[in-house]
Amino acid sequence: MANPHPADPGQPNEHPEAHATVEQPGATPAEHAAPAAFGLITAPMFISLAMILVIALIVWKKVPAAIGKALDSKIDVIRNQLAEAESLRKDAEALKAEYEAKRTSADAEAATIIERAKHEADAIVDQAKTNAEALVERRQRMAEDKIAAEERTAVEQLRATAADAARQAAAQLIRERVDEKADEALIGDAIRGIGTR
Repeated sequence: MANPHPADPGQPNEHPEAHATVEQPGATPAEHAAPAAFGLITAPMFISLAMILVIALIVWKKVPAAIGKALDSKIDVIRNQLAEAESLRKDAEALKAEYEAKRTSADAEAATIIERAKHEADAIVDQAKTNAEALVERRQRMAEDKIAAEERTAVEQLRATAADAARQAAAQLIRERVDEKADEALIGDAIRGIGTR
């Protein structure tokens, strides 16, 4: 079949088998019928019947009662856990109060020990001062006694030396002034003096 219109050089050639569809005004698309099982039950009806059947089965099997029992048992478990937690909290508070009391007592005892240690340290310092003063005084007395003893010894040695020097000087004088005759006369006088007594 020949193309009645000549082809434009800028337009592609149409395929001879291409057909255009033209929509006619006033025509409506064909309505589809809803699918139905056995011609009576539609999809919404089937869903409704299934839901009614599930609810009836749940009620028949006593699922709400079982759920209630499960919830009650869970509530009892939670209540027991809360009671145990309350008991533990009270025990913890009692322990805290006990440790606070022990800490307060320990602080007071530490303050008492520190105060006692200060007093003991002051007493030790005072005793050490007293002992040091007594030691210094005793050493001073010992030094003074030693000096006095050394002085006495020196005086005695000086006296002995002086007496010895005086004796030697007297002997020397006697030797120089007294001869043998005078010596015999003195001895005779002494013997006679003994005889008269």
